[in-house]
Amino acid sequence: MTDTVAEPIYQTDALIAQDIDAYLETHQHKTMLRFITCGSVDDGKSTLIGRLLYDSKMIFEDQLEALQSDSKKVGTQGAEIDFALLVDGLAAEREQGITIDVAYRFFNTEKRKFIVADTPGHEQYTRNMVTGASTADLAVILIDARKGVLTQTRRHSYLAHLIGIRNIVLAVNKMDLVGYDQATFDAIVEDYTAFAKSIGIAAFTAMPISGFKGDNITTLSPNTPWYQGPSLIEHLETVEVNSATDADKPFRMPVQWVNRPNLDFRGFSGLIATGSVRPGDSVRVLPSGKTSSVTRIVTLDGDLEEAVAGQSVTLCFADEIDCSRGDVIALADNPPQVADQFEATIVWMADEEMLPGRAYWLKIGTQTVTATIQQPKYQVNVNTMEHLAAKTLDLNAIGVANLSTDKQIVFEPYADNRTLGGFILIDKISNATVAAGMLHFSLRRAQNVHWQATDVSRDFHAQLKNQRPAVLWFTGLSGAGKSTIANLVEKKLARMNRHTFLLDGDNVRHGLNKDLGFTDADRVENIRRVGEVAKLMTDAGLIVITAFISPFRSERDMVRQMMQPGEFFEVHIDTPLAEAEARDVKGLYKKARAGELKNFTGIDSPYEPPHDPEMRIDTTAMTADEAAEAIVARLIP
Repeated sequence: MTDTVAEPIYQTDALIAQDIDAYLETHQHKTMLRFITCGSVDDGKSTLIGRLLYDSKMIFEDQLEALQSDSKKVGTQGAEIDFALLVDGLAAEREQGITIDVAYRFFNTEKRKFIVADTPGHEQYTRNMVTGASTADLAVILIDARKGVLTQTRRHSYLAHLIGIRNIVLAVNKMDLVGYDQATFDAIVEDYTAFAKSIGIAAFTAMPISGFKGDNITTLSPNTPWYQGPSLIEHLETVEVNSATDADKPFRMPVQWVNRPNLDFRGFSGLIATGSVRPGDSVRVLPSGKTSSVTRIVTLDGDLEEAVAGQSVTLCFADEIDCSRGDVIALADNPPQVADQFEATIVWMADEEMLPGRAYWLKIGTQTVTATIQQPKYQVNVNTMEHLAAKTLDLNAIGVANLSTDKQIVFEPYADNRTLGGFILIDKISNATVAAGMLHFSLRRAQNVHWQATDVSRDFHAQLKNQRPAVLWFTGLSGAGKSTIANLVEKKLARMNRHTFLLDGDNVRHGLNKDLGFTDADRVENIRRVGEVAKLMTDAGLIVITAFISPFRSERDMVRQMMQPGEFFEVHIDTPLAEAEARDVKGLYKKARAGELKNFTGIDSPYEPPHDPEMRIDTTAMTADEAAEAIVARLIP
């Protein structure tokens, strides 16, 4: 009896195991769609995502119980479930009934896996919306059927298009509140179509929905018999994802690291951005331009015969060529471009305004370089699409500007390749991400201007003068004594037959920098220009002495990076503010205190003292002559 029962149970267990294996196999090979919901405040973005999670059975019983309880306490739908609470996790969001941060949620259906980002509707959280859109394949633009196309609808549509999202769903929400009226829906679609064409959106999919009631979310609703299109989930399951289109583009793989576990293996690991690669393919490593061919495509699960966009692999080459992190491996006969000057769209994401001329870290793919941004060509008024004159960009502003990098980078226009065209800017002092950007094209001068070789080298210039080039960079508050000590240092060096030149802050503003004021942006440009001049003078073999307040560490570090190693000496003339103000030789502090001088360092503009200068001079403890003697002794032992 036992034997006759055991066999069916065993067979049933085997069938269950087969079903589980089949399910896991199917689930593993499902495509992934990343999409965002965006639009104006209270258009129902969070409610829609909550409904998608609810209808796709992605809520556990305890979560459902908590949702029902929370709906009674802080919900906005009376006795019914408030689906928005599934997404609005911050206390401030629940209190105000709005989305502040980007909320990511995962769910899946039988056909596809999804990651959805619920992005904020308020204009002040534009940077959060851009963050959510940066990795999305599709954008669901929600419109309240009662309100129609609003300013923020236009703003988010423009941003989604700018970020490179080409799949747009226009979801006219809350149709239940307008009696499922077709005329209302048609009027909104007509209004949006005119706007979409004006910003370059060639096509979009419009559908009438109710996130709260569930109309046309997972199945077509009998309340809208006049709508013959797909339901939202059906469209999401069938739309083409970026990885599919990326696979048809030329092969590109930024190198993340060099895989060298032992002496017998050397491979180059990274995520394939676009295209496909096979063993035997000829490839080119950029920016060096060296070529080789692929011998193996190595993964944790074994070697592959082909790898495509979206896969992380390690490539082995037939030749021992130089390749390291930040390089890009591409098809030998169809490589991307290499340049160091570009036009770009920049979305500013920091509370502090952008400072043209300041050096920022620019990260694009796996490449990290120093970049400086010029004054914007224009700022875009996202609400009206006007191009406005601007000297800088502040929080959430979007503008077009030229930028340059300290060395050539591998790139493609953002419209062709997000990985090699999209970048972020990072503040060198705080390490905070301050902007996101999209490269348009390289500037013609990047290709037309080249370094001209000369026979007389900088070393020969230095030998002629029998000295080592250097930059003595005096920094400190106004009235600290920088110019006085710098003048004494030059006199002492002159008596030693040293070849010098003194660049004084006031003197250069009579000519080279006479067009600059004292705003933070102008101060940055002032130091950048002086740094370039000092660099040319060291190439001529001179000892350059500078006396500038140079209040920002970032710019002093920028000048340091311009110079050869060991040639930059930062000298902090460390005089307390009270002492500098007591001297007030030029009467500047008195004017600043009276409000007659704006942006005066130490009063209404900050001074950032050096963390680790080569020398620190305390003028309250030594005379100017003693300070000059100590500096010369340090420079020339």
